[in-house]
Amino acid sequence: MTVRAHDHASRHDPVYDHLHTTPTFVELRRRYRGFVFPATVAFLSWYLLYVVMSMWAHDFMSQDVIGNINVGLVFGLLQFVTTFFLAWLYSRFSNARLDPLARELDEEYNRERREVGR
Repeated sequence: MTVRAHDHASRHDPVYDHLHTTPTFVELRRRYRGFVFPATVAFLSWYLLYVVMSMWAHDFMSQDVIGNINVGLVFGLLQFVTTFFLAWLYSRFSNARLDPLARELDEEYNRERREVGR
């Protein structure tokens, strides 16, 4: 079964297709990517450092910090701290920089849908 180009296009919401090209949507996507891509690269790099250090820097990772707590355990626990920190940071960023644009787009979408429905 082949899907013709016009069949695929006819399944899209014309209001969404219009909003997708607006400067507000483009800015929303730019802001989202501007946060998510660097944060993802930073987190994955930090995690990869933990894995690499665990595999090839055993002497360093096994050094005791306090009592039976060693550097490897601290690194491992910091992975959880980093995850929660990034989630909190993203929540603040989203509330301040993304949600206002998303609400604006949602209002525009609902307004245009009502107009199309007439």
